[in-house]
Amino acid sequence: MLEEIETELSQWDSHSSQPITKISFGHFPLSFSAATNSGKTLKDIFTFHSLAAYLCGHLHTKFGNNLKRHHSAQYSNQLFQLNGHRTPSKNTSYCPTKINEFWELEMGDWKKSRAMRVLAIDRGRISFVDIDFEFGAKKTIILPTFPLDSRFDSLSYENYKCGTHDPLLYDAIRALVFSTSPIVSVLAKVYDSSFGNLILVLDTPMKRLSGSRGDLYVAPWNILAFEDPSPERYLLQIESTDIMGRLTVTELRPFSISGTPARFKWSWKEFIVMGCQWDSLYYPILWCFYGLVLSILLIPKVLLSCSKRRYTYRNFKANKSFVNCFSWVFTELYNVPLAWFSMIGYLFYLILCPWFYGQVFTQSGGERVYMTFRGWVSRFDGMGKIEFVGSPDVMVVVLPHMFFVVLPSIVLIIMLAVESGIYRDYILSISSKKKDDYDSSNKESASFNRASETTTPKRWRRKLFLVVSLAILLKHFKNCVSLMKAYEMNPVIHFPVYSLLIPLLLAYTIWKTKKNSSGISTR
Repeated sequence: MLEEIETELSQWDSHSSQPITKISFGHFPLSFSAATNSGKTLKDIFTFHSLAAYLCGHLHTKFGNNLKRHHSAQYSNQLFQLNGHRTPSKNTSYCPTKINEFWELEMGDWKKSRAMRVLAIDRGRISFVDIDFEFGAKKTIILPTFPLDSRFDSLSYENYKCGTHDPLLYDAIRALVFSTSPIVSVLAKVYDSSFGNLILVLDTPMKRLSGSRGDLYVAPWNILAFEDPSPERYLLQIESTDIMGRLTVTELRPFSISGTPARFKWSWKEFIVMGCQWDSLYYPILWCFYGLVLSILLIPKVLLSCSKRRYTYRNFKANKSFVNCFSWVFTELYNVPLAWFSMIGYLFYLILCPWFYGQVFTQSGGERVYMTFRGWVSRFDGMGKIEFVGSPDVMVVVLPHMFFVVLPSIVLIIMLAVESGIYRDYILSISSKKKDDYDSSNKESASFNRASETTTPKRWRRKLFLVVSLAILLKHFKNCVSLMKAYEMNPVIHFPVYSLLIPLLLAYTIWKTKKNSSGISTR
């Protein structure tokens, strides 16, 4: 597929004497795209051919409204990018002939968020505005196309003094205005923010440009009057009034006529999904997870098997130390052997066996293939060579399942076993006191112990763990529903181990830990 994309982009590069604005659409962000066997990625191809933008979805606005990232050849091999803004060039007098760069712009979704993006190309430059229809339709939509928002412009247009672009590009402020009613007036306003507050320095009417595609409004201006090293000093705002008297105003957009980029910061959630190159981090994270979890589950078992000491909650209370605590906790876990064996077996199953058996290839006529932690498995040619495809699918399924379902379930099973051990110790201590009261002739002491018998704890920790288990099961249920819809699968037929083992394991542990405690309390 990468070869086909590169061939298509190369065709546009070679068949035109004028630069062509190229925009690509995809589903996944590039932080989730993986390299081919040769090491080439989509990002490498897009950077080499200098796309204007790559528009993608999948995340939409779940992790923030600022999922935008600038890519350049200079930072193509980085595992992390702290911010999405473009880095300014050090040589401001440099006039580039070709810049290997592009913008990655995540889009909101219409289905859930009722969001839409309007994107325009004005003499090779792209501009966009995101519209929120959640509270109803918009009567007027305004999209400024020049000057560009200094947060999202490109290095290719950094220095307007180079003279490599159309002089008409800089002679006017331009904006597209879409309206359900005739427009009466459009105004362009420029504010100066250098003094700490907004000062209106330009207020000029805009006229509709006849012969333009769409309703393009222009207003002549003196571009040299707004030359400033700061990319955030001047702010542009477009204001329109329709025949019904409705006023529509755009947000204040910073601009820089020299192309110096303004900075914007990601939140921590935006950095995680956009600033981390997950295709390179996927296997290190996965193997670290397995190394840590298997070490915690297996090493204490070996050490306790070699030890002749008996570790209990009572011994821990008598001698509080990390070793005693650690040994007691895992002794309680090993008292529920089926849960322990199931956790170990499930972890190995996820590595050695298929997870799903779903319909992932729409062009295969309904043929199903299976997925492992390495990708969707498909057989090609007569030699039966196995290829793993669909790395983004795998990453967004495997890692969330491991960290938000499997790991919390393991911790919860350990906590349920520990709580059961604490309660068992309490019941045993109460039973011994009752026996002492029965043999004693001191009625006052017996009365006191009978009173203490009525203060049996309500096991609030166990109730809290039950609530946590419901939260884990709800997360797991949502994941299963998403997989069913995405790949047309039945949970019992196409992924029974994935869908059923965690709920059954939690249910068994809850039942077993309650049975252990209740069995002691009734004796």
